[in-house]
Amino acid sequence: MVQKVYLAKPRGYCAGVVMAIDAVKKNASSMAEDGNGELTVYHSIVHNDEVVNRLANDHDVHFVEDLTELDGIKPRTDQGISNTVVFSAHGVSPDIRKQAEDLRLATIDATCPLVTKVHNEAKRFAKQGYHILLIGDSTRHQEVIGTQGEAPDSTTVVSVLGNHKEDSKLADPLTVEVPDPEKVVILTQTTLSVDDTDRTIEVLRRRFPRLTLPSRDDLCFATKNRQDAVKKIAPFVELFIVVTSDYSSNGTRLLELAGSLTGAAHRVDGAPDLDPSWFSGVESVGITSAASTPDDLVQDIVSYFQAKNPEVEVIEEGEWENIHFREPKRVPPLNRARPN
Repeated sequence: MVQKVYLAKPRGYCAGVVMAIDAVKKNASSMAEDGNGELTVYHSIVHNDEVVNRLANDHDVHFVEDLTELDGIKPRTDQGISNTVVFSAHGVSPDIRKQAEDLRLATIDATCPLVTKVHNEAKRFAKQGYHILLIGDSTRHQEVIGTQGEAPDSTTVVSVLGNHKEDSKLADPLTVEVPDPEKVVILTQTTLSVDDTDRTIEVLRRRFPRLTLPSRDDLCFATKNRQDAVKKIAPFVELFIVVTSDYSSNGTRLLELAGSLTGAAHRVDGAPDLDPSWFSGVESVGITSAASTPDDLVQDIVSYFQAKNPEVEVIEEGEWENIHFREPKRVPPLNRARPN
């Protein structure tokens, strides 16, 4: 029977996720009050099914993977009102921004500022003639698509060391080639494993001695802090529960890390996914959650263990992050005719 539950801290929502979700809720409410219809979000605002479902069901938010789905909706520009689309926290490529402009959509850019920083670095280094090695976990991840889109002709997406076979379009850091070894720069997806990224960068340093790194680390503070919290409690637990949707990059990295440290880690979307057989003979369990996971899902799991053993000890140490990002503003569409 589980006697101790260790809660990783920090866990769950990061500042970028809070900013993005709050922006969607606020603007969806405002549009509903004004009778302007549903707010649209391009891609999942964050990579968590429960968050997306709550926004869709409770706030009438509409999610699309292709902006052409909105092409048939005529903006009501005569009343100063137009369709509005929110760009997700993962960022979008310039092509998507141009498409929104051509469709005369008002936009709300909920891109995490840390992702925007990487986008700006990509543009700056490409203009300076560098070839960019963008370390990512999948060429299909929205953050990677958006960053690569800033300088597609100057960017090669490189896998974390040893993982290139998971996506055939990822280049292997051991064999990747560049046009000019004297002008190479590394950028990274913000949600990778800290340790794996460091090892990958060291391999690339040896291959390209003149390799340039941005002045500031691209991996976000929330990614590092949540991985550090798992490392901190891992010595005290026999098993980890990681609360995350299966397509969350930072959640998957937490699952991999927890599994490597304890030998036993399970991903769940919430308490209904818990399997009692996992806890046979287990006395101590660690719980963490991805940066896009609502904390009430974690608390439901705590309640599960408390129901099984009212004497279970819940241990939570560490510090919450005290970082806030500025609310994104709605940008009206350009006042010009739509293309034929």
